[in-house]
Amino acid sequence: MDPYEQVIDILSRCKRVLLTTHVRPDGDALGSTAALAMGLKQKGIEAEVLLLSHLPRKYAFVFQENGIVFHDAEPGWPAGLSLDAFDAFVAVDTGTWSQLPGLREKVLSFTKPRLVIDHHLTQEDWADVKLVVKEAAAAAEIVGELLTLWDVTIDARIASALYVAIVSDTGWFQFSNTRPYTMRLAALLMEAGVDTDRLYQLLYQNERKERVALQARALASMELLKDARLAVMRITKADFAATGASVPDTENLINLPLQIATVEVCLLMTEPADFGPVRVSLRSKGQIDVAKFAEQFGGGGHARASGLKVDGDFQSAHDRVVAAMLIAMDG
Repeated sequence: MDPYEQVIDILSRCKRVLLTTHVRPDGDALGSTAALAMGLKQKGIEAEVLLLSHLPRKYAFVFQENGIVFHDAEPGWPAGLSLDAFDAFVAVDTGTWSQLPGLREKVLSFTKPRLVIDHHLTQEDWADVKLVVKEAAAAAEIVGELLTLWDVTIDARIASALYVAIVSDTGWFQFSNTRPYTMRLAALLMEAGVDTDRLYQLLYQNERKERVALQARALASMELLKDARLAVMRITKADFAATGASVPDTENLINLPLQIATVEVCLLMTEPADFGPVRVSLRSKGQIDVAKFAEQFGGGGHARASGLKVDGDFQSAHDRVVAAMLIAMDG
């Protein structure tokens, strides 16, 4: 059976479904999850979302305006939420445990269907059904196709959630992952009633001053190595404290050095605010497969956009990853 048909068959037999997405969710994660939740509701299926990080301010409107029921798992499992109360568990925009902290034991002991809907190269084999389309620009493309095949009406609300997801993962159609299918789907969503001007303002002209201040400090930290082919930026605890910014404010900062003609690869090192591993975001113009690179540290993602985590103090983590990248760029 086609994986789309498998997912539809399973969800059609459910009365209540728990959706989740990766920790520190971005626009694709939240838009795709919200669209799927609304599609399930249209089919008479109760859908709730488990967020592993606080709902980011930037994308909060996607949930709030559409009445998406969600539970906040940061800093711990929500009181009164039982996985056994649901008929299926669906992970959207990720298929790896590293992106689902705290869920492995609970999900592996869950005896009902476990589904993954994703577009990332890096996957782990734990789901009963995996709907993974690696050429998709965003998970929203897959969710949109799924809902269409299921005869869900793509109304203005679902269309807007999908549009937010797509433009977030394609940089408003600027990134190399944008494909003809992406543009055709975007046109259909616009015809369904998406207010593109409003969404652009909400996503790109609605930043907090703290985020802009953090961006300035990230750029000030930038090192150009390997004949300016490698750009490395650092965000420290001191940067967060000085600007009043938080981790969600780091989104998309990694893309800034790609404006430099010689830069082939960017690394953004983020020091945890209190405890936990150092987060490293990676971007590439295509010369280096950063998903493959990230796998040596237990991370992954796409060939041109990936991430990883490194235990230890900030400086040693920085040195390990930078040294490994310099070797990779020599290969």
